[in-house]
Amino acid sequence: MSTVALITARGLFGQRRALILLPLPLLLIGLAAICRAYDIDADQWGAAVIVGLGFAVVLPVVSLIVGTGVLGSEVDDGTLVHILTKPLPRRDIILAKYMVAAGASAVTSAVPLFVAGVLADSATFGLALAVAAVVGAFAYSALFLLLSLLTRRPVLLGLVYILVWEGLLGRFLSGTRVLSIEQYVITIADKLEPTTILQSQVGVTTAIVMSVVFVVACTLAAINRLGSFSLAGETS
Repeated sequence: MSTVALITARGLFGQRRALILLPLPLLLIGLAAICRAYDIDADQWGAAVIVGLGFAVVLPVVSLIVGTGVLGSEVDDGTLVHILTKPLPRRDIILAKYMVAAGASAVTSAVPLFVAGVLADSATFGLALAVAAVVGAFAYSALFLLLSLLTRRPVLLGLVYILVWEGLLGRFLSGTRVLSIEQYVITIADKLEPTTILQSQVGVTTAIVMSVVFVVACTLAAINRLGSFSLAGETS
């Protein structure tokens, strides 16, 4: 499993995809730094930058790019067949790729959110945002890794989830928030360090339990889906 993880990490960070991950986190830090430099009260920009950009865009989009990239390209170009011919349990393949995707997404998202939290309030607030981002990265990565095995358009479906389900429906229909990873992240951060910047919409128990459900259910589904692939690269 460690060999698969190493190869996946090399493939991920050795491509231009790694450079695609940088602009959004840098934009988040830059906007927070500008607001702090001009001494603008955090209540005026915190929600827009931290929630509107950080939690609603940076975290899910980074997770989407990485989560669909660690396995999706191998499905498309057929190299997944070579992996499946190795004497490795399907479980180990999925777990290795999932840990690389979740780890990369967590670091790329948590660091800029921590910096933004420090600039907005304090190191404690920054740490709360970082912890919540890590939880969100693991949940998003499991979902997007599964999508890369279910469809040849995982990025498109991922964007539909981010923009439509979380971005549009999640803000107007309360029922959809129960299946919104963004809402879980906001609630966890707000519970760890309550501020006026964050407005949680779901209970903390729901946020924690559903985050675990996303991780476990999507990972198990991905393992089962990979097990259905034949050596011809098709599903039975």
